[in-house]
Amino acid sequence: MAGTLQELLDSLTVEGTLYTKLANDDVRCVACGHECLIHEGRRGICQVRFNEHGTLRVPHGYVGALQCDPTEKKPFFHIYPGSETLTFGMLGCDLHCSYCQNWVTSQTLRDDQAGITPQKISAKELANWGIRNGAKLVASSYNEPLITSEWAVDVFKEANKHGLKCAYVSNGNITREVLDFLRPHIIGYKIDLKTMNDKRYRQLGGVLQKVLDGIKMAKEVGLWVEVVTLVIPGFNDSNDELMESARYLVSVSPEIPWHVTAFHPDYKMTDPDPTSTSTLIRAAEIGLEAGLKFVYAGNLPGRVGDYENTFCPNCNKKLIERYGYVILDYQITDDGKCPSCHTSIAGVWGKRSEVRLGSAGDLFRRVPRVVR
Repeated sequence: MAGTLQELLDSLTVEGTLYTKLANDDVRCVACGHECLIHEGRRGICQVRFNEHGTLRVPHGYVGALQCDPTEKKPFFHIYPGSETLTFGMLGCDLHCSYCQNWVTSQTLRDDQAGITPQKISAKELANWGIRNGAKLVASSYNEPLITSEWAVDVFKEANKHGLKCAYVSNGNITREVLDFLRPHIIGYKIDLKTMNDKRYRQLGGVLQKVLDGIKMAKEVGLWVEVVTLVIPGFNDSNDELMESARYLVSVSPEIPWHVTAFHPDYKMTDPDPTSTSTLIRAAEIGLEAGLKFVYAGNLPGRVGDYENTFCPNCNKKLIERYGYVILDYQITDDGKCPSCHTSIAGVWGKRSEVRLGSAGDLFRRVPRVVR
């Protein structure tokens, strides 16, 4: 089965853009921070980018997952609240996190238990799906989008033609080359900051400094950046580490929204207990203490008090009230300001009249629209 899937995935490829040719038919891939040197006939760390006779072949023309759902689920809390995001993903990843919730798609060709049959689709068809489903945003997610950036940009170009905005939901293992490649086509970038411990990052297959630099680079080029830390008991939940994470974000910009979210046992990490409500609230309090203006506690709807809501950092007026990914109330003006003190609120806002409001029950009644 694994070989058959590998052959199928290898057939769904084109020559990449994010690489340089070297001597002896070697190539250097720059799609992610690993910057793999790939010899002829070999694969990069992600397993889905490979060297064929001195040409880098990269994934193209399929999806492994496709769904239209609330933008808040990405999570983007400061991009078009209440809107829909058409979210697509491919197969493969440049990391191997032991707690990955999308391991079936991300660990393809690395884990024999992972992998699903890809569905062939064109970039134009994807853009049309977004329009038909009322999406305002198109995002690449589920696997690691950096390693499939050539395909993502083709999709984004089609989406941009129809007025749809685009974003990345990524681990942030960025290179300058891939960021420059993506920047003309996207407005937002969600980055996972998994830990401030480099040794633990390396256990997941990454390097801490690469992600820290990625957050800074994405912000410097003008993308709207939101950062997520999955708070895992015994792994990254100490007060010192949480404060270190928050202080780094403040050093880049105190306006970066920081989402501290709840872990539940998954994939190969089944020993830690699920993250408690008190731990999430403690993490959110640390973020505010460090100087961040927008801190959110996620994945436990209705249990984290005001840490689901957006407040004006100047006068503390409640601007957006949420229950999970459902918008209950929205007060930000059409020009992106607090209606009480007229402070500009950092984010990418639409018209107030276009924000879809719901009730807490909508979180449980609503069936996600899966695009088939």
